[in-house]
Amino acid sequence: MSSLPDPASPRSTVNLETLNRKLHYYLGLYFLFFLWLFSFTGLLLNHPQWRFGEFWPQRKEIRFEKAIEPTPATNDLERAQDLMRQLNVAGEIDWPDRKQEPGRLDFNVNRPGRMNRISADLAQRRASVLQTDINAWGVMNVLHTFSGTRANNPNAKRDWVLTTVWVFAMDVLAAGLLLMVLSSYYMWYRLKQKRRLGLIALTAGAISCGFFAAGLAWLR
Repeated sequence: MSSLPDPASPRSTVNLETLNRKLHYYLGLYFLFFLWLFSFTGLLLNHPQWRFGEFWPQRKEIRFEKAIEPTPATNDLERAQDLMRQLNVAGEIDWPDRKQEPGRLDFNVNRPGRMNRISADLAQRRASVLQTDINAWGVMNVLHTFSGTRANNPNAKRDWVLTTVWVFAMDVLAAGLLLMVLSSYYMWYRLKQKRRLGLIALTAGAISCGFFAAGLAWLR
């Protein structure tokens, strides 16, 4: 009966370091373009005065009306989804803060690059749509914060499958970054001659993060 290898043995250590390095650089290569996207859009969000990144003044708006068929749906979400099918509109449904008027259905349908404001008169069987398209800079800005929910509407739920896929990809990105950071800690700890400089950098980072995370909140 064979015994398990000693975790402290040189062979086990080499295998762990090899696995750690592979995890680190393969995750880095996979997340490379995600990181570039969020880094660049973060700069645009921090510096809205940069003219090349201004997208809202360059938006294109189209308003149109269309006849709609009666919908057999029994609730507002199903009615909205049926209207989206009739109007050939796709995206995440965003409900207005106000209550729906009897015989009407008002809602927004958003996706990166396009926003639709839909106002349907169910009695008259007519729907009015205000379609707003933004350029590539605007799409990148939207992707930075696009989650299908709003902080001021905790009851909102995602109802577009692509939003769910995007949010899942961002969760994987966050988990992957945590793994990359942990693997960096391990590689630093294994380099004994670099521990002092690494500890200085780690301490400085912790202090800086603590200042921005908690210090600024105390100044309110």
